[in-house]
Amino acid sequence: MRYFPLFLLICVCCTLQTNAQSTKFGLQDFYTYNSELEYTVDSIYHTLSERQQVAQMIISSAGELGKPMATVKNLTEKDAIGGVVFLKGSKKTHTESIQALNAISSKNKTLPLLFSMDAEPSLFSSRIKGAKDVGKTIDIKTEAQSDAVVNTINTELREIGVHHNYAPVLDISASNEAIKSRSYGSDKDEVISLANQFIKCTQEGGIIATAKHFPGHGLVKGDTHKQSVYIDGPLQEVDNYKTIIADGVLSIMIAHITIQNNEKYGTDGLPSSCSRKIITGLLKEEMGFKGIIISDALNIMKAVTILDNAPLLASKAGCDLILMPQNEEKTINAIIAAMKKDPNYKKQVVQSVKKILRLKVCSGVI
Repeated sequence: MRYFPLFLLICVCCTLQTNAQSTKFGLQDFYTYNSELEYTVDSIYHTLSERQQVAQMIISSAGELGKPMATVKNLTEKDAIGGVVFLKGSKKTHTESIQALNAISSKNKTLPLLFSMDAEPSLFSSRIKGAKDVGKTIDIKTEAQSDAVVNTINTELREIGVHHNYAPVLDISASNEAIKSRSYGSDKDEVISLANQFIKCTQEGGIIATAKHFPGHGLVKGDTHKQSVYIDGPLQEVDNYKTIIADGVLSIMIAHITIQNNEKYGTDGLPSSCSRKIITGLLKEEMGFKGIIISDALNIMKAVTILDNAPLLASKAGCDLILMPQNEEKTINAIIAAMKKDPNYKKQVVQSVKKILRLKVCSGVI
């Protein structure tokens, strides 16, 4: 376990306190150059060992359907994860779990974790049992209705201690097996408008929003939880993300969708979450996305578990956050080994880690 040098901790804390008194960092600062923010991120980065830096990329799971809390606590003790997604449970159990994990980070003087949840409207009441039922995404038809839903979700997430919401869905079909009522519908313009409003309201409320599932999970047949799923031909849903990116969404989730019969964007049998052509080439370089890129879950979804070392492939493709790898410590070791062999990949990992630290600072995690 490596501890922060005291003088650097003092410098970082003084920087944060100064900002709290003047221009406190918020989510709105993530995309804006700020010399104090740059200094804060770099200061934190240089207190971390290489292993701790890479661990920032790893998001484990907890709660019902996730890993046992004893396992997650052990990973936190080892400083082997950067965050946790809570899959299902009561408000009380979620809150107590987050408090317990924060206590470990505090005791060990290590970086606090980034806590996240799939709190889409359609999934919200199942993620937090006993929470107010906000209805299904498909039933949201106006911006005012969307804002009311988001305000309810944001309030619950803040009270529990969750920073990052894996919502909204930009997929434009409500008939897909995996998406169903999680979609805003089949009218492209309506989907973009309502999703964008969801994102704006979420982030104005201090919660990180996530647009998903890039490059599009609506107009396909099948469910990536159960099998490989294909976009056959042109990418019909990619344009949905242009307005969302321009208006400042902070994170985008990549689907385990394989693309075939597309000369430019074919993924050669790999899911998009493991394709450098899709993540780095299309999303980062062509579409100019500078925010956090997160893979879809890597632990049980059949479209990706059939691959050898999918978490490393996802990182090499350009994902910043590796969601729910089957083995967190094995993933860290694989990334570090690959960094030693490839200087360009090492630079990419450094960029990913600094983006994650920046997000943690701007969201008030650290």
